[in-house]
Amino acid sequence: MLWLVTADFVTVIHAGYVAFVVVGFVAILVGWAAGWHWVRNFYFRSAHLAMILFVCCEALAGMTCPLTVWENALRVREGKSGYSSDFIGYWLDRLIFYQAPPWIFTTVYLTFGSLVLLTFWFTPMQWPTANRSGASNFTRRDYARRPQH
Repeated sequence: MLWLVTADFVTVIHAGYVAFVVVGFVAILVGWAAGWHWVRNFYFRSAHLAMILFVCCEALAGMTCPLTVWENALRVREGKSGYSSDFIGYWLDRLIFYQAPPWIFTTVYLTFGSLVLLTFWFTPMQWPTANRSGASNFTRRDYARRPQH
């Protein structure tokens, strides 16, 4: 039972990874159109780019995602088949795994990665600035906007 719960936990992490990449991309596009400044955040954009580039490199190398390998190994250790049959794992597996030839996944991942790179042209990343005072840049900007008495 512990192995199945752990496998479901890995599946939740995997679904969260996919959601961050996909929802992050949508947020960047919507934020660009709406003028949201947070979508230019250096750390958010760097993490987002690194995550999709990792997926693209896996696809080009013909590797299986380590999270998929880990999840399947945990299920096999419990004596189950590689993919989930319990409620959480079943629905999350259905959400993130599809049946198609590998070249289709590689094409989709590389196209998506290219679109993420293209967002750097439309919505450039805002590089962090040096701040000698120790206060965050957010705090300094907010303080500068406050009316002076």
